[in-house]
Amino acid sequence: MRQVYRSKAALVLGWVWVVFVAFNVLDLIVRYSGKPSMVALAVLAVLTVVVYAIALRPATVFTEDGLLGRNPLRSTFVPWAAVSDVTVSHSINIDYGAERLLRLWTPVSSARERAKAQRRGAPVARRGRYQTEPTLPKGEQAAAEVFAGKTHADWVGEQITDRAERARLRKEEAGAVRVTWAYDSFAALAVACALVIAAIVVD
Repeated sequence: MRQVYRSKAALVLGWVWVVFVAFNVLDLIVRYSGKPSMVALAVLAVLTVVVYAIALRPATVFTEDGLLGRNPLRSTFVPWAAVSDVTVSHSINIDYGAERLLRLWTPVSSARERAKAQRRGAPVARRGRYQTEPTLPKGEQAAAEVFAGKTHADWVGEQITDRAERARLRKEEAGAVRVTWAYDSFAALAVACALVIAAIVVD
């Protein structure tokens, strides 16, 4: 089963930007005024390429056969059996092959998120004779215990480690790691460059 992990904040901000750009492009087309409009379009295009590459494109995708890490300019597919080690700091880092490293762009763990996770994992200090905190249902308690002290990146890193270990136990072949360029990012960049050139040429 295919599972996709992203940064929710980056995804929301990215789509908010896309909507903002769509309205502005429509306005610039309706009120076209020559070079100023072309310059504005070119600036919006360049900024949109940046937002797409760093906010909308990055994703960590789990498939049956392996892990696909979509970064701004490249996509790397690593079979589960080829994963040798997983570490989580600010980002999830995956060791594979002969001292090769894949750094996933999402999900990431900020200092603020890690501090919040550590507070969440700390035992609740009880005051007085009676417990006044609301009691959570069993399902929510189980979820809280699983995520106690962990960020989203920590949890995803554990899932990667677990899948890699199961693949090795099944003695699956490591298979080939595939690295491809992000043609969608380069296509968007080409459109932005064309608009920049047009803005320079138009009188």
